[in-house]
Amino acid sequence: MLSLFLVTPLKLVLLALVALLGGVIWRYSATAFAGEADKHRFLSSLLLTLSAVLLVLVSNHLLLFWLAWVAVSLSLGRLILFYPHRPRAQLAAHKKMLLARFSELLLGGAFLLLFFHYQTAQIDQLMFQVSQQPHTLTVSIAAFMLVGVAIIKCAQLPLHGWLIQVVEAPTPVSALLHAGIVNLGGILLMLFAPVLAASPSASLALLVIAGVSTLVAGLVSLTRVSIKVKLAWSTVAQMGLMLVEIALGLYELALLHLLAHSFYKAFSFLNSGNGVNHWLATQLADASVPRRSHWLAAMTTAAGLIVAVHLSVGILNSLAAGWLLWMAMTMLLLPAFTRPGAARPTRVLLSSVFALGLLGLYAAIKHSLIVFVAGGNATYLFADAFALVLFIALFALSLAVQYWPHKAWVNRLFIWLNAGAYLDEWATRLTLKWWPSASLIQLQTTQWQPHKETR
Repeated sequence: MLSLFLVTPLKLVLLALVALLGGVIWRYSATAFAGEADKHRFLSSLLLTLSAVLLVLVSNHLLLFWLAWVAVSLSLGRLILFYPHRPRAQLAAHKKMLLARFSELLLGGAFLLLFFHYQTAQIDQLMFQVSQQPHTLTVSIAAFMLVGVAIIKCAQLPLHGWLIQVVEAPTPVSALLHAGIVNLGGILLMLFAPVLAASPSASLALLVIAGVSTLVAGLVSLTRVSIKVKLAWSTVAQMGLMLVEIALGLYELALLHLLAHSFYKAFSFLNSGNGVNHWLATQLADASVPRRSHWLAAMTTAAGLIVAVHLSVGILNSLAAGWLLWMAMTMLLLPAFTRPGAARPTRVLLSSVFALGLLGLYAAIKHSLIVFVAGGNATYLFADAFALVLFIALFALSLAVQYWPHKAWVNRLFIWLNAGAYLDEWATRLTLKWWPSASLIQLQTTQWQPHKETR
């Protein structure tokens, strides 16, 4: 019997996430747009986008999945252009439209290949056959196409510019996009995990592209002053990290990352109005610079806590993931060792207990999420080592930018990073050269004309 819809444990988790975030963003929007003349237009587009996302999640038919995927992009475009007179919003929407159409062609091509090869459009039956039958060139090509769709949807470098410029849209749109829509790339690969597992070369390509995006975007975010722009670059880096976890076969870790990032970004954007207050608070706080002894003490304590938890419940199954966990705990403990005073032992003890509690919570959630995701492809030592090198480089260069800005090579690196590695400039030039937008050019001309006349 033909079944158009299917709800699995993984989909239940994602549906709950969409329902919760959608409700919060809807309530925020209803309040923020009170008295706005186009409030109804915004809320109807928001409802349409959320409905399309829900349809993507419950679809069990390739055609229905593809149609819902296209509907998400089209309805999101209306939200991005809610203020159509803004040139940056026009530019973001134009670039997003072109990338969306290309990714939809890739997704449709992958679905056609899988359909004709396995003679079924039922996604659950299709995934079962992929996991049971020998891997073929057709499946490998489809895996590469799905990887391309995920890279575009998650705004990986150098296709990231539209996500940075979307900050011109209303705050609820940014929250919806960064907390939900960009996650669809990772969700796609999770739902079609057997296809990705059938092609180690596609997983390797995903690892390289997403890993480099994580490194560059993470460093660029350190140079940004605008809160929304900083959060946007952070999203590019976080999406890259999630894709790296998927490429390594760490699906339960990727799901945990997806959930945590969604809640964090929704809160960050909806609370971005208080960003100045937070910045002032950090300026008033103790600005003690950690010494080598502080770093060594924090890293040693963090390593001891992680090893203790791992020996108890087992939380380390990847070199790269272990490094990230180690650095996260180190940064959490570092302020307790850095701040001077007689209360330092008490601060260290309290911070260590808090860190131990977080590690226990991390282990509990990580192990509980295993039942919701399909078994990932094996983590190859070479791929794991490559990701580890990238993460070590990210940590080392972050410290250099923060603590040694006077060095000549660090200064040159900062200038390059502050320009966003010049990637979006080239992408924008090529986009407007090959696929010019008449409305965008006209809008820019009319906005600059009065300025010319006054001169």
